[in-house]
Amino acid sequence: MKIGIGLPVDDPDVLHEWAVHADAGPFSTLGLLDRLVWHNPEPLVTLAALAGVTSRIRLQTEVLLAPLRGTALLAKQVATLDRLSRGRFTLGLGIGGRADDHAAAGVDLRNRGRRLDEQLVRMRELWTGATPIGPALASPGGPELLFGAFRPAALARVARFGDGLLCAAPPSLAGDLFRAVERDWAEHGRPGRPRLVAQVNVALGPDCVADDARTAMGAYYGFTGTADRMLAGLLTTPERVRDEVRAYADLGADEVVLYCWATDVTQVDRMADLVS
Repeated sequence: MKIGIGLPVDDPDVLHEWAVHADAGPFSTLGLLDRLVWHNPEPLVTLAALAGVTSRIRLQTEVLLAPLRGTALLAKQVATLDRLSRGRFTLGLGIGGRADDHAAAGVDLRNRGRRLDEQLVRMRELWTGATPIGPALASPGGPELLFGAFRPAALARVARFGDGLLCAAPPSLAGDLFRAVERDWAEHGRPGRPRLVAQVNVALGPDCVADDARTAMGAYYGFTGTADRMLAGLLTTPERVRDEVRAYADLGADEVVLYCWATDVTQVDRMADLVS
């Protein structure tokens, strides 16, 4: 079971230190979420910077909202990050659901799923066609591609276009999502099996760390109307983290990303002790 870290987004100035600490530890991945109308750092720019201060750990968007971006420029940015990271980049994609993000980007919220499907086809063409948009990729054909998804049409993208699922659901729901992706994978005749990656929210440390995490999560998820449910799932003890990771492992997950909302970098060391 691989264990990754999801980076906090409230203070871009701390991310360099987080990345260096994580790269020196037992972690597999650094993940970073995406929003447009928010104070988070832009993930592709940020992960490119973090690629320069790390050498081993993978870099992952969780998830990049592709429909908010122009396809050709996105293809070039992804190719550049894949090359700068020497193939350590995983492109996690989703469609998002915030009206303000789509209004700011000038994109129709109602068509975001169809737009993503079109973008996926076009990006492959741009990376591998006769006149590719470069630089040349370190990963032949494009970086590893995961999808954040809950609904059947979105889950089906894994088998149609990608390599695996990024699942931000609790173990009680994740099993059904994993099995749906595996069924689609088999029906499409894909060899092997899809990668199954889970994401959980954590805050390890003194009470102030958990308080900071709850504040950040509450603000971020306030628009959903389900912030209380999200906060209830925050893992704040080593025992709860271990139990959750074990539950995902029993469901067949290949990796669990421990997503941090508080900016206290000492959490990296606490999680490293936990993983070890």
